[in-house]
Amino acid sequence: MIPVLIGITLIVFTLVQIIPGDPATTMLGVHARPESIEALNRELGLDKPLWRQYVYYVGNVATLDLGESLKFKVSVASLLRKRMEVSLLLIAYATVLIVAISLPLGVATALKKDSPFDQAVRALLMVTMVMPGFWVGILMLILFSIKLGLFPVSGYGEGAVAHLRHLFLPALTIALSLTPIQVRSLRGSILEAMESDYVKTARAKGLRERTVVLGHILRNALIPAVTLLGLSVGYLMGGTVIVENVFSLPGAGKLLVESIGARDYPVVQSTTLIFAVLVILVNLATDLVYSFLDPRVRLG
Repeated sequence: MIPVLIGITLIVFTLVQIIPGDPATTMLGVHARPESIEALNRELGLDKPLWRQYVYYVGNVATLDLGESLKFKVSVASLLRKRMEVSLLLIAYATVLIVAISLPLGVATALKKDSPFDQAVRALLMVTMVMPGFWVGILMLILFSIKLGLFPVSGYGEGAVAHLRHLFLPALTIALSLTPIQVRSLRGSILEAMESDYVKTARAKGLRERTVVLGHILRNALIPAVTLLGLSVGYLMGGTVIVENVFSLPGAGKLLVESIGARDYPVVQSTTLIFAVLVILVNLATDLVYSFLDPRVRLG
């Protein structure tokens, strides 16, 4: 993970540097005097060579000093602490919905292969997969929030119950874009497992079909599905950036878009870096889950 993290810091630093615009000009305004802009750049350390800025940046990250926001005038750590809570809850909520929808649908479509139910589910999921996330979110806002009044239009709410209610539509919007891929992967894995020798042996022993499905077929079929779900976390985080802006959620994704527009380098760098670290940690957790799903996998 350490070489990957070093590479991520280099990429994040470089990408932020090539964003058009100047933070000092953005902060002081386009009519600011050149000497004022130069003085502010010197104060922010932006007049130094890029390699020195990068070394300084890595040193601060290593000590968990994320700097101060150029736009909000507060520490980036305190700013992200509140915003990341919203984004992490949204990601976790969307993940739960993905599992809750894809697991029963994947099993049902595999057990009823080529039936009208299987064909209908696959056709419906194909439609939801190609729909843009922001468009789905807008449709949900119009239908469930404005027309029916079942869910709030925007905001995060106060208290755990209010948080879950405010985040349901955003989480469902993200889940609908990833559930079709998850269902197809799980369906294919189950069909492959059903043709394996160990399943035929289990049925020849006279085991109940429920035991065969849950204990032999599903457990082995979950390994590719877990891998795909772990890899999808990156898309989940990318989805939060879009969905948070559609639903006006005070999360890290919305903060990232605002900070890019304001050329707020410390916030953009820190937010992107945290998202990248979370992806790495989830991929590591996915590898660790293998040992529990498949006894043949040994981490030692």
